[in-house]
Amino acid sequence: PCGPGRAGGMDLAYVCEWEKKPKSNHCPSIPLVCAWSCRNLIAFTTDLRNEEEKDLTHMVHIIDTEHPWDVYSVNSGHTEVITCLEWDQSGSRLLSADADGHIKCWSMTDHLANSWENTVGSVVEGDPVVALSWLHNGVKLALHVEKSGASNFGEKFSRVKFSPSLTLFGGKPMEGWIAVTISGLVTVSLLKPNGQVLTATESLCRLRCRVALADVAFTGGGNIVVATSDGSSASPVQFYKVCVSVVNEKCKIDTEILPSLFMRCTTDPARKDKYPAITHLKFLARDMSEQVLLCASNQNNSIVECWSLRKEGLPVNNIFQQISPVVGDKQPMILKWRILSATNDLDRVSAVALPKLPISLTNTDLKVANDTKFFPGLGLALAFHDGSVHIVHRLSLQMMAVFYGSSSQRPVDEPALKRPRTAGPLVHFKAMQLSWTSLALAGVDSHGKLSMLRISPSMGHVLDMNMSLRHLLFLLEYCMVTGYDWWDILLHVQPSMVQNLVEKLHEEYMRQNAALQQVLSTRIVAMKASLCKLSSSTIARVCDYHAKLFLIAISCTLKSLLRPHFLNTPDKSPGDRLTEICSKITDVDIDKVMINLKTEEFVLEMTTLQSLQQLIQWVGDFVLYLLASLPNQGSPVRPGHSFLRDGASLGMFRELMVVIRIWGLLKPSCLPVYTATSDTQDSMSLLFRLLTKLWLCCREENHITEPDDALIDECCLLPSQLLIPNIDWLPINDGIISKLQNKQLVRLQFGKAPGLVGHTVSSQFDAFVRAPGQPKIDHLRRLHLGAYPTEECKSCTRCGCVTMLKSPNKVTAVKQWEQRWIKNCLCGGLWRKMPLSYS
Repeated sequence: PCGPGRAGGMDLAYVCEWEKKPKSNHCPSIPLVCAWSCRNLIAFTTDLRNEEEKDLTHMVHIIDTEHPWDVYSVNSGHTEVITCLEWDQSGSRLLSADADGHIKCWSMTDHLANSWENTVGSVVEGDPVVALSWLHNGVKLALHVEKSGASNFGEKFSRVKFSPSLTLFGGKPMEGWIAVTISGLVTVSLLKPNGQVLTATESLCRLRCRVALADVAFTGGGNIVVATSDGSSASPVQFYKVCVSVVNEKCKIDTEILPSLFMRCTTDPARKDKYPAITHLKFLARDMSEQVLLCASNQNNSIVECWSLRKEGLPVNNIFQQISPVVGDKQPMILKWRILSATNDLDRVSAVALPKLPISLTNTDLKVANDTKFFPGLGLALAFHDGSVHIVHRLSLQMMAVFYGSSSQRPVDEPALKRPRTAGPLVHFKAMQLSWTSLALAGVDSHGKLSMLRISPSMGHVLDMNMSLRHLLFLLEYCMVTGYDWWDILLHVQPSMVQNLVEKLHEEYMRQNAALQQVLSTRIVAMKASLCKLSSSTIARVCDYHAKLFLIAISCTLKSLLRPHFLNTPDKSPGDRLTEICSKITDVDIDKVMINLKTEEFVLEMTTLQSLQQLIQWVGDFVLYLLASLPNQGSPVRPGHSFLRDGASLGMFRELMVVIRIWGLLKPSCLPVYTATSDTQDSMSLLFRLLTKLWLCCREENHITEPDDALIDECCLLPSQLLIPNIDWLPINDGIISKLQNKQLVRLQFGKAPGLVGHTVSSQFDAFVRAPGQPKIDHLRRLHLGAYPTEECKSCTRCGCVTMLKSPNKVTAVKQWEQRWIKNCLCGGLWRKMPLSYS
């Protein structure tokens, strides 16, 4: 039972509301729906009232949680109220369905998180859609919380054998969606690779009946399970197995009836007619078709039950036992729904949010081990009509955390029935979603206002700091492995935790095998950068991490341009050979290293070389800046500090200097431009010599030596020989995350950016960004845009990096470079279009 819980464990991070006008046009739609993607984009609906024509426009709003005010609102084109919103598994496409049977698929325009278009759709004319889901793609990961201390990611997160709902030739999952309508129809639409949509519609069973509530789940064998209710608790909750196939280029649907159930509250004599309506019906997870959550309500109260489908042995009558005795496995089995848990009488439930973390619960389902029982992903959220929200354990329904809305300040153990009813309607969440790590909860209330709640990793219980850190670290690793966005984890990171988390994350990463390390190499750098942004003592390291991401991308791109001279060359690519030779030949003379390479592999067209000049210039400038900063190496607050001990990165710079030197022989104008005090000085040769000496000090990670005095003296002379460039370190940080650290509620308004009022971290951060009036730069193309850019630009939702929307260059090599960050920024963040007035 849901006994008295401990108050706390949740707090408001920010609220974002519509501008208050004398006649507000935005009104929440009924039913109001919202959805949260694995990229931390939230979609929700409102209706826009048109005063003259007295009709409603059904709007879909999409926000990025880091910039909630920058809302993208689109007229959905739905003629009736929107009943369902569903993100796909990649978080880049959205389905919307309405009360007229129309389903629309939305995707990003030019990979921009604040620009969407309707591409395809399907329709069951005039039949309202009550449940909607994308077909399963066969990818399922299990989280083993009890193994969070294991060293291998493969033990913590294991791949579960799970069949896609439908496969193409070769086993590739077929994309598409399934919907259930109010008249008892199931409709499936399949997206063929050529863009064509195959749709089929079938009745769930021969005797069609009204479906008020439904939900969809998937089985490991590739089947689909649909649960339906006609809304009355006196009627059974029905379950159906749905199989989808393609026969002769046509979609085919087969359905089969599964065991049904009656809610316990309707069979309990004490409560028989107390809860006449079933108001919520949800599978506990999309891929857990054997566990279902049901909520029955009356005008004032609700009761919640959790059921599980079990295989049970069928007892055989003695007469038949004598004829043919049942031995061992031969006993006939039957599928039967059994109740796992039920709550006491609760306030009326207004919304339910289920966890998305695929936690693998062992056979101690209801007695989860002590150190994991407060793990956020184990809880589901219930919102009540009095404005409060409870997090309860998803199987036992025991209270884990509670949040009181402004209208529900009261002790938790006061019985629901004895409370006086307050006059007037209360503000409560009508739609609610948990984030993908269950560390945040978004609710949209009856005024269309969006609230973002933090859910404490310890669920409000007093856990030692190490346990909370372990929870956060485990979830960061989960995001690293899955590629999901980790914004909701950053909500809980305090400045004092940053150093510890970064070190632990690095330790865990270094324990993985070389192949996995290579796959995750850029993701961990981006993760460290986002963590270091949250503490004033580590802010300079953000600069280094972003520079490292840029270096890795440039190195890969420039090496990929090299071509073997003969097609039947050995299996090593020119790029691999370059790395091997540069690490083997430790000569400080650039020309002696160059002689060992097959220069014919480096021959490129002149236009290609010239088009790469801006990237080459960045490499040259950065090497010069690093070497000039070596004498000040005692100061870790200076950007570039971590590179001076990073043998791998210095080795990359050394390889690129060799490549640039060879290209300079073909096309001198592509070389980096230095301002030297002497005309006869060979700047590249000088820098390569000093860089090699520094690289030799730290090339072996376990045996790093200090640079000798002679090298430091030579680096001290650099500013008198060459003009040291100003490095453009960081884009302006306009996100919300650093403003939420002091745990004060931030109030925002849709469509209106908040003032960048200084926070301690933000003010430290400003030391490394350009002032607002200064000329802007395209951070990825390294092009100057002027103080007031006339070109349309896009910026990264996470690091704030700015680049032009349209490519100014037609050269293939530059397009190859741009392809690296066309969908996502180098840090993995999504792009958003910026207004021309962003300067």
